[in-house]
Amino acid sequence: MFVKNSFVLWGDSIGKGVVYSPERGRYCLTPERCARLVSDKGIRLTSYARFGATIREGFADFLKEKTEPGSAVLIQYGGNDCDLDWQAVSDRPDVFHDGKTPLHEFGLLLRRFAQEARARGGLPVLVLPPPLYSARYFAWVSRGRNQDAILRYLGDVEHIGRWHGTYVEAIRAAARDTDSPLLDFHTPFLRAMNYPALMCEDGIHPSREGQRLMAETALEKLDALAPALLSLGATA
Repeated sequence: MFVKNSFVLWGDSIGKGVVYSPERGRYCLTPERCARLVSDKGIRLTSYARFGATIREGFADFLKEKTEPGSAVLIQYGGNDCDLDWQAVSDRPDVFHDGKTPLHEFGLLLRRFAQEARARGGLPVLVLPPPLYSARYFAWVSRGRNQDAILRYLGDVEHIGRWHGTYVEAIRAAARDTDSPLLDFHTPFLRAMNYPALMCEDGIHPSREGQRLMAETALEKLDALAPALLSLGATA
């Protein structure tokens, strides 16, 4: 049983449903995106997800918007936050390069986001993103750059996935610290036997098939949240 007008998504292009289309040679919004598939099941979900957003930008935008008491506030960030300036890595592989949002700041902002959502009478739900496909992402970010230099910085290609994983763990920790439910897209992708088909050519955006898996996962979790939302005072 779902609570009407109770789901609000704040996130980046993964939440928005952006995929890379090899046929068009560009990013586009897929009709088979998680948010739309979930909405097709009768769930009213308002999405503020946008391409390229970090948690800094998302939280700043959230503070400007009103949130209906009793809403589940889905907080989905991390992919852009952990991303590096790959041109800088290519040019200077012998110095440390931090993510767009350093890990410590990312964790603090997640906690503030969740606390603010709860203070408004909402239920914060932290979203674990799908895992990176390291080999594809490495090939993607090293295009037109010094691939050997980037690999020297990383040590090995799989370091990209491990770096991304530290942000995933930061989301888990923030959920524990703020007593917030998790919407886990990470584990279903790891368990999938067809993982390569679930990811786009760029190695970070889920494909149409990946978006469908996200929708299946979301439907199960959002249904389980209905009692908690009702306890906040939302009405069916």
